Amino acid sequence: MSKRNDRRMITLRVTALLGLSLAVLVSGSRPAAWPLPAGQLPEAPPSSEPDDRYKADILVVVAHPDDETEITGYLAKAIYDEHKRVAVIYGTRGDAGGNAAGYEQAAALGAEREIEARRALASFGILNVWFLDGPDTPGQDVLRSLETWNHGSALGKAVRLVRLTRPEVILTWLPDYVAGENHGDHQAAGVIATEAFALAGDPTRFPEQVAAPRNHENIGNLTEGLRVWQPKKLYYFSDASHTDFLVGKGPEYSMTDVSPSRHVPYFRLVAEEMSYHLTQADTGQEAKKALATGKLDAFKQPERLVLGKSLVPASVTGDVFEGVSPGPIPFTPVPGYQPEPHGGLWVELGGPWAFYRRFWKAQGVERLADLLPVPEVSVGAGEILHVPLLIRNDTPEQAEVRLTISPPSGWEVRSGTARYGVRPQDTYPAETSVAVPAGAKPGWQQVSYLAEAGGRTIGSITLRVNVAGGGLPQ
Repeated sequence: MSKRNDRRMITLRVTALLGLSLAVLVSGSRPAAWPLPAGQLPEAPPSSEPDDRYKADILVVVAHPDDETEITGYLAKAIYDEHKRVAVIYGTRGDAGGNAAGYEQAAALGAEREIEARRALASFGILNVWFLDGPDTPGQDVLRSLETWNHGSALGKAVRLVRLTRPEVILTWLPDYVAGENHGDHQAAGVIATEAFALAGDPTRFPEQVAAPRNHENIGNLTEGLRVWQPKKLYYFSDASHTDFLVGKGPEYSMTDVSPSRHVPYFRLVAEEMSYHLTQADTGQEAKKALATGKLDAFKQPERLVLGKSLVPASVTGDVFEGVSPGPIPFTPVPGYQPEPHGGLWVELGGPWAFYRRFWKAQGVERLADLLPVPEVSVGAGEILHVPLLIRNDTPEQAEVRLTISPPSGWEVRSGTARYGVRPQDTYPAETSVAVPAGAKPGWQQVSYLAEAGGRTIGSITLRVNVAGGGLPQ
């Protein structure tokens, strides 16, 4: 036999011995001779299923205790008449609000509102309720709320709960800056829910949550053992002062219909659930009074949803569960952020408006861009309207841009009208402010912004402004 063949035989014998040694190490036993045939190997225990106690058909993601009352009528239909399982996530405990029931404030008020929320939901049979522990942040800027909530931490918690509850459908606040519904916390809940919808099925996002434990009986194990999960449909709702932009954008549910199982109109069920939130004057106290007097007309408005996206075949205005079948579906990645090609000099609304233009495309919910053809905002009479603008120079040369603001008659430009030196390939964040007269009449007004450079217009922006009767938090 040649030396080459000798070496080959030695290699084969060593490989076989190593395989046998590995089998001994893995099995923990010492075979009598060679490994047993496959048919004689011990059977492994069955793999555990996800914990069905937390399974939800619908996951509601909102900002404050009582926010769920915006869609309580639909939830009553889904729970009582369609036997759907519902779970709820609150971003905050509503600890920055007023107290219509007593003296408790701040953290004590937050504790009370958590109790109210749990009792209200329990009256509908909803027991799986979680809080993301964000601080209640009054204002209109979603970016401020995401900052105070600690965006990354809140998102990680939300993704964990989506993977735990495995919802078919997620319902949440509309992530858009809409007059009459521009509370920053509401928008933050919508942003986080939209991101969690997209990330819960991706094993590379928060991977520690889906890493299988090496020893699930060891209390020192720190990975979580969840499964990835891709929800099927995402819907939004809004309590904006005007509802025209919601019509035809998703399903609509009548509150005057009678529940077949409860034998009362849905508006009655809405008022009953809302009445648990007694620390809040405009929800719990109003509902309690309406139930006592029988004056329930305020609860009879239809509930409208906006379809954000559907990963199963379904029509825009069809029922929430149209096209939904039990079981997992494949992960569907979102487009992600793609820079928009620009050239020269240009101007755009900054802050939440700039964020949403990019966010909707990145998350695959760009249909939201068509809801409001003209950007809008609410402001109280006697308040200051703050609007950020971004002036961009995509040229290799320094540029001077002239910005002028045209408010309604009687309004005063406080800041923003000026000449701006913008460095090449840079962005100048211009802060503008306009004072609204204390006597301004409620209703729609218009503020225009014009940017010019080198004697030509490089951009113009029109903003619809809804003047509210009282002051709004800025």
